[in-house]
Amino acid sequence: MAKIKKYKAIMVAGASALTLASCGGFGGGQQLPPAPSIPQQGAPAEEYLIGPLDEITIFVWRNEELGAKVQVRPDGRITTPLISDMPAAGKTSTMLAQDIKIQLSQYINDPIVSVIVNSFAATSQQIRIVGGADKPAAIPYRANMTLLDAMIAVGGLSEFANGNRAKLTRVNKGTGREMQYALRLNDLLKRGDSKANVALQPGDVIYIPESAF
Repeated sequence: MAKIKKYKAIMVAGASALTLASCGGFGGGQQLPPAPSIPQQGAPAEEYLIGPLDEITIFVWRNEELGAKVQVRPDGRITTPLISDMPAAGKTSTMLAQDIKIQLSQYINDPIVSVIVNSFAATSQQIRIVGGADKPAAIPYRANMTLLDAMIAVGGLSEFANGNRAKLTRVNKGTGREMQYALRLNDLLKRGDSKANVALQPGDVIYIPESAF
């Protein structure tokens, strides 16, 4: 009787493992919905928050000498003509332009200020692809970016990549918790399965394992 109970327990455990594997994929991740087949061309990206080491250009209309092209310091601050040590990190370009305008209003009447982010260093605005990609890299996120776009940017899968065991790690902005999602890169890249193409978000990390043999 004891042997029969032990055998049943093994069978139940094995069935449970198979169910998890079929539902969750690599790492037990959930499935993401397919990306829209027609991108929303007019849809804006999330507003970018300036970070340390980002390079920005500041324009002051009719007062070119007050503008500057600067890099945000590691402490998150910038220095421009007439302004010293202004916090920039964590602000959108619109917010920073408004803060600069307030400071410059002490010297000129109603300044018109605009700020453009030329290049960024913040990983929160990148898509990182690691593991079995042909050219693993961190690439800039752009509006309406999909998994297919990211994989084209890194040259597709490497020779020994196990694409259908890939996973995507994403931080839930509401809770701050990391979530993992299963990806089907072989189906997407080798079989052309459009349902395996998913929408990406800034900060996503894609891990592609390699086959054991």
